[in-house]
Amino acid sequence: MRVSDCNWMRIEQYLKDGGDLAVLPLGSVEQHAYLSLAVDALLAEAIAVEAAEPLGVPVFPAQAYGHTPTYMAYPGTMSLSFQTLLAVLRDLVGSLHHHGFRRVLIVNGHGGNGPAAGFSAELQSQLPGLQLKWHHWWAAPRTMAFVREQDPQASHASWMENLPGLTRLAGVTLPEQPKPLVDYGRMALMDPVAKRAYLGDGCYGGHYQMPDEVTQQMWAIAVEETRAAIQAPWLIGQ
Repeated sequence: MRVSDCNWMRIEQYLKDGGDLAVLPLGSVEQHAYLSLAVDALLAEAIAVEAAEPLGVPVFPAQAYGHTPTYMAYPGTMSLSFQTLLAVLRDLVGSLHHHGFRRVLIVNGHGGNGPAAGFSAELQSQLPGLQLKWHHWWAAPRTMAFVREQDPQASHASWMENLPGLTRLAGVTLPEQPKPLVDYGRMALMDPVAKRAYLGDGCYGGHYQMPDEVTQQMWAIAVEETRAAIQAPWLIGQ
């Protein structure tokens, strides 16, 4: 139930019929090496829509912009301050609560947004009856286990985010050899300019592309885990 395909009357009817669960994808616009700058937003929304479709749960358009100051030396990266991200989430979740949604799952596609999950308790204390959960789709146990089985070095901007029809760009040639995994400890101490000089194209490690059947296997697992997060036990509601 993609909200972009709905009018307000359909959402009102969903709520009148007792629905109180919504999915809010959260992403980022940032460098992803040879892939689309919008990888995190595109994948978060796509996986949320596919996971929620058989359940009839509304999925709102992705909040495309996130917290990603570390990539600001790469043109096209757009970053919100952490304070702004929290304010945006407060307003979006508050809007859902105002309309009658009481169960909200944030499907997150960007690691830099992760610390905002700690904001959930504060929102739940301020918005009566709210239950707010986060699902970091790429880091879900079965999804990450499959990725590691295929390519232990796979990370940011590698094949695991390279999906045909979603994030792969036409006419762009990718390196054929895998990239050695970066030194995370060293990289954590770098400012954006130094980080770009260290990373080069922006990939953290692993193969840039895998056979589509491997990528689709990963995606199917990720959809299943996201659907399970939507269906996981809640305290109230249907």
